[in-house]
Amino acid sequence: MGWYGFWLLLVVIGLLLANWQWQRAAEKQLLQQAMIDAPVLLNPTDMPPNLAQLQLTGYWLPERSLWLDNRILNGQVGVAALTPLMTDDGRWWLVQRGFAATGVDRGYLPEDTVSSRLVQVTGRWQWLDQSALVFGANREGDRLQSISLEPWEDLDRLVFNGVLHQESGDDQLQPWWQPSQMTPERHLGYALQWLLLSLLALFMALMGRRWLQEKQA
Repeated sequence: MGWYGFWLLLVVIGLLLANWQWQRAAEKQLLQQAMIDAPVLLNPTDMPPNLAQLQLTGYWLPERSLWLDNRILNGQVGVAALTPLMTDDGRWWLVQRGFAATGVDRGYLPEDTVSSRLVQVTGRWQWLDQSALVFGANREGDRLQSISLEPWEDLDRLVFNGVLHQESGDDQLQPWWQPSQMTPERHLGYALQWLLLSLLALFMALMGRRWLQEKQA
């Protein structure tokens, strides 16, 4: 490949990765703005848009609650409550109600009591159009490794393929869910790093060999 070919290849790779991180930052910014601009949908009868904000009124099905396993909040290990909510139109919605600490003892699950009266919850809607990679069975007792509607398939009701991450309302636990784990600013920081590495590789391609030749001479 030669001296120039090696360093110029690094320049191209760095520029491609910088551009990719720049595009990811733009996507995250659009996502954040879409969430800000999204209207609050009250008991929708059609499939809500992904990340729409919903307000639902209905009754919990507490006997069908399960726990989303291996959650971490503020350094604490725990689980997140998943409880179906039945609305007046005969539809049920899966609601992720928040985090509860458990520690490292997998034999322990929190006691969870919800209201038997009519409740109102508000949260962010997430489509479940992709399955997370799970090694082994997704369900272990009352724990789920990833969110899926499969444990509630026997409910003879209409349901949309998604989950409502509760942000306020009745029987909410500690909120932990975020729609994106990496901010646009972090993507921009990575883009800058790759750009600087490309410039360094370009400098080495143009000046490094000359410096080595002068040193050897």
